Amino acid sequence: MPESPDPKPVSPLISDFAGDPDMVELIEGFASDLPTRIDSIIAAAKEQNLGDLKRLAHQLKGAAGGYGFQTLGESAQKVELALNAASAPAPEVLSAVNNDLRVLIDLCYRASLSAPGAAPKRPNW
Repeated sequence: MPESPDPKPVSPLISDFAGDPDMVELIEGFASDLPTRIDSIIAAAKEQNLGDLKRLAHQLKGAAGGYGFQTLGESAQKVELALNAASAPAPEVLSAVNNDLRVLIDLCYRASLSAPGAAPKRPNW
């Protein structure tokens, strides 16, 4: 049976600094690394490893803003703050932040599409 197509095509998330020739190579490197970060976020969520999720969200929060992906950085901050404020067991916390994690993963995917020659597989989580 053939694979079903992506439910909705998405547009790439473009860096605010995309027109800056001094930033192009740096942005491309960041965008190219995002599929690996997506995999790490999904793995940490599946393993219910809140510590790793906090660390990954924190790293993305700082890096995304620095490379001109403000929306991505804000989404990562929202996840980080929610995880830091949580005091329930991991399954309950993950249930509460599930939508925020999905938004973060989608934004990472969209930003990864901005890398030249990018053809990352759309995350299924």
